[in-house]
Amino acid sequence: MAAITSLGETPLAEPARRPRGMQASRRRRLNLFRYVVFTVFGLFFLLPLLAMVRFSLEGAKLGTWSVQAWKQIASYQGPPPLLSSVEITLELAVLTAAVTVVLLVPTMIWIQLRVQWISRAFEFLCLLPLTIPAIALVVGLVPIYNRIEHYNLSALQLFWAYVILALPYAYRALSAGLSAIDVKTLSEAARGLGASWFTVMIRVIAPNMWQAILNAMLLSSALVLGEFTIASLLLYVNLQVALYDISRATANAGVLFSTSAASLLFAFGLLLILSYVGRRRRSRG
Repeated sequence: MAAITSLGETPLAEPARRPRGMQASRRRRLNLFRYVVFTVFGLFFLLPLLAMVRFSLEGAKLGTWSVQAWKQIASYQGPPPLLSSVEITLELAVLTAAVTVVLLVPTMIWIQLRVQWISRAFEFLCLLPLTIPAIALVVGLVPIYNRIEHYNLSALQLFWAYVILALPYAYRALSAGLSAIDVKTLSEAARGLGASWFTVMIRVIAPNMWQAILNAMLLSSALVLGEFTIASLLLYVNLQVALYDISRATANAGVLFSTSAASLLFAFGLLLILSYVGRRRRSRG
């Protein structure tokens, strides 16, 4: 009898062990695939950046090292003056990110709460700039900028065009954050406690999608840091236009590579900072 029982239990124990072993092997293969993919893509992005930094540190003689090109970021007088172009671009990045978030966050929350029937049309309008080439946008914007040119405004007025360009990316980031929370339950609870709609949007829902707001600001800022076409065609000088002019006007390419590497490192550092801030807010919550 014991033999029969043992013989009957053994086949039942084997199938229970096999799926676990198969799942473990699949998990190992999936992890190995992830490591390989991340390594390949990491090298694809990091090697050109390292080569750019290496070239910017090249000395006057072959095989020597120098930080002169990095010092010229603050001292290069142009034309065009490099430091003023950096300041304009950073100000444009902050202004574009702020205006984009201020426009999209209350609008998207209000659509989610009150007028969901218009959400598809709003999504279409926000994603539309992806399908329009930058040169076509410039053709439409030229008459407007020609009219306001006599006011002698600085290149900061480019933020209107940059907000249009940033809409698709910011919308996707905010939409992901908004769909991750129960907006209706939060709003009904707040309204039941006597909160106004403004309080619901700003003090109840917006703090719960803070990570999405940070991502939208990062994407908008990164777009401004790398934008060249619209600024060049509208005859304004931002960082990318200044770098292009420097590449044509000087034989010293070191400052060109050092400034480009610094802008990329700045965007990468901004990404790390925003990611760290978002994680701290999540852990406190």
